[in-house]
Amino acid sequence: MDKITFLNPEFFWLFVLIPVVIFWFFQKNKQQSATLKMSSLEGFKGSESFLTKLKPMLHVLRVLALCSLIIALARPRTVDISNKTKTTKGIDIVMAIDVSGSMLAKDLKPNRMEALKRVAADFVQERPNDRIGLVVYASEAYTKTPVTSDKAVILNAINSIKYDNVLQDGTGIGMGLATAVNRLKDSQAKSKVVILLTDGVNNAGFIEPETASDIAKQYGIKVYTVGIGTNGMAMFPYAIAPNGKFLFQMMKVEIDEQLMKNIAKKTDGKYFRATSNNKLAEIYASINKLETTEIEELKFYDYDEKFRPFIWIAGFLVLLEVGLRNTVFRSFV
Repeated sequence: MDKITFLNPEFFWLFVLIPVVIFWFFQKNKQQSATLKMSSLEGFKGSESFLTKLKPMLHVLRVLALCSLIIALARPRTVDISNKTKTTKGIDIVMAIDVSGSMLAKDLKPNRMEALKRVAADFVQERPNDRIGLVVYASEAYTKTPVTSDKAVILNAINSIKYDNVLQDGTGIGMGLATAVNRLKDSQAKSKVVILLTDGVNNAGFIEPETASDIAKQYGIKVYTVGIGTNGMAMFPYAIAPNGKFLFQMMKVEIDEQLMKNIAKKTDGKYFRATSNNKLAEIYASINKLETTEIEELKFYDYDEKFRPFIWIAGFLVLLEVGLRNTVFRSFV
């Protein structure tokens, strides 16, 4: 019954008339019944027949028929709603992530790299209708995952990010941005976006960040830049112990914020500074809101009308009442 709706529920107000109809039937029945005054009814005790007792059932049948007609007029029906979502305008996004040794700094918990991986994974899961790619860079850069709509591939790639000396240590911001731009330059998407994250200053690579940002602007690629690290000092890795573990010491956090702001401004993006885990999450949430995909949702309604059985019931009850009135109860009415 939870799925049944009524097209014309206002007809239920007719049920207010049912007590009036019942009262009218009762009065009419009294008027049609002949009366005979006698001094004593002792000789007629127990003479009331079974059919006489059932005679009021004729009125019950008529009232039930009227109730069925009221329900039919209210048009009961069930509806099956199916949704179809269509992405009308998609966005291609490439995340360029700094994987230099400084990303192991512990000013974010447990360190910058692990904090970033968690937030980036949440960001990917909240973009089900967009294609996403992944570029990692240190002194050099390479594409870890090309732009794809397969979110499982992207999530696996993010989870596998680690500092492993595959890339020579250093921070090649221009290299990372240029590689990300190269993945998007031929995209036909409505919007093309690079999220460029670093925790240092450009000190490696043969492509200048300004040159890479000029190329991004030429291809209509918007760059959101994110500087990650607290203001002041942080525990940085500075050497590797004989047991293979990193040794840490307090060092000054240095981020070329002016460079990051210039890149964002030139490409119509924005610059953010992530000084904590919560701030980093807020930044990705802000980017998620800034870059929205237009979605068209189509709903299909399949109605199954349920009024016909009530009409059949009302018709059957009326025919039954008329038939009984003119046959079995003919002599009583």
